[in-house]
Amino acid sequence: MNYRQLGATGPRVWALGLDCMGMSGPADRSESIAAIHAALDAGITLLDTGDFYGSGHNEALIGEALKGTKRDSVVISVKFSGRRLGRL
Repeated sequence: MNYRQLGATGPRVWALGLDCMGMSGPADRSESIAAIHAALDAGITLLDTGDFYGSGHNEALIGEALKGTKRDSVVISVKFSGRRLGRL
């Protein structure tokens, strides 16, 4: 597997990550959790989310998916303070 160092002193993660944005809103919760588990089983070590993905829904979903797993082997990238701009 191909790993990457995040920054000069950051964690080492697999080059591929899982973007969890599509797991917000009308997505099926059990299917989303199954997708996270499948990604972890495949070696994915980076989960990407944002506090504006479903108003915190992703963070709760990821937390639920990681219960009973080796949480310390997963890096969660959280974008924050995202703003949607109207017309400029």
